[in-house]
Amino acid sequence: MNEHKPFNVEEVDGVAQPPRARVDDAESPADKLERKKDYLEGFLAQKPQSADPAAPGGELYESVLEALRGIFDPEIPVNIYDLGLIYGVDVSPDADVMVTMTLTTPHCPVAESMPGEVELRVSTVPGVRDAEVNLVWDPPWDPSKMSDEARLELGML
Repeated sequence: MNEHKPFNVEEVDGVAQPPRARVDDAESPADKLERKKDYLEGFLAQKPQSADPAAPGGELYESVLEALRGIFDPEIPVNIYDLGLIYGVDVSPDADVMVTMTLTTPHCPVAESMPGEVELRVSTVPGVRDAEVNLVWDPPWDPSKMSDEARLELGML
């Protein structure tokens, strides 16, 4: 099993130098940075690939959220979504939308009209078959539910 294989030794006087890299063809740091920026902007602008338009990230779901961002609290100059009044948005495969929301207090002056306005706005989103609003008081709303944008708008950051 231990067979010795003969090997050949070749003696050389020298080895040719390998070609040097051409630096003039290289991309400048500024060009490389611009290329990365373009790539990142395109990557970050892409919407998630969703087979279901009713799922979070889907076209119908995002349209409903945009409609909710268009409704402002009459006493606070912030939309109800960023204010944290929307607890959940469920879109069924049949395009029925159920919005679970609250108000800042049970004695809110718009307690009777706000759920109706939310239902009306959501039902006008193209593709929505039916909309329903479920008004809840538990858990109670508090300022910690606001988005950073809402806090900035109200000077709370």
